[in-house]
Amino acid sequence: MPPFRFYLITDRAGARHDAAEWLARLARGGLRALQVREKDLSPAQLAAHCRALRDALPAGSPAPRWYLNDRADLALALGFTGVHLREESLPLAEQSGLLRQRLRFAVSTHSVAGVRAAFAAGAEFATFGPVFQTASKAGYGAPPGLKMLEQAAQATPLPLFALGGVTPERARDCLNAGAQGVAAIGAVWNAEDPVAALEAFRAALGGL
Repeated sequence: MPPFRFYLITDRAGARHDAAEWLARLARGGLRALQVREKDLSPAQLAAHCRALRDALPAGSPAPRWYLNDRADLALALGFTGVHLREESLPLAEQSGLLRQRLRFAVSTHSVAGVRAAFAAGAEFATFGPVFQTASKAGYGAPPGLKMLEQAAQATPLPLFALGGVTPERARDCLNAGAQGVAAIGAVWNAEDPVAALEAFRAALGGL
């Protein structure tokens, strides 16, 4: 079971705030898990971006668990906790034994079948969504919703993090549907005050 309830995901192209400028304050505020998700960067650019984010944390300050989107090779090279696989990534079941020994794997899922496959492959946890309507996924039709989240949570013991349109006001509904926690992008990075937004999630989830 992941030792966190809130999973923050970066998106520098769509974010109002620069992650590097806020990360130290978010870490001091209790942030425990961060996925670096910057799909447009080359491997070299992505590695440099990850190092810049880590350098934004003062020595001795609390640091979140680091997950890197898609690139298991870079996650290992950078000393990250794990990698987050998306639908078009090399499937977890096909990742090398060395990577599976050294990294924790999370998986993006969008259906009960996807959750079952992630559990069977040995994922540490999965995001599930979009649970609610969100502008970034509008072209994919109606979101699965809380009912589908509940069905997915009941399908396996795999910890699920509800993603897509999740706000502090909706977080408790996600927990009641069986989610381990929630994941967010814009609800923090586009908030007036990201630290205040994180604190609102803490209150709603009963901890980060």
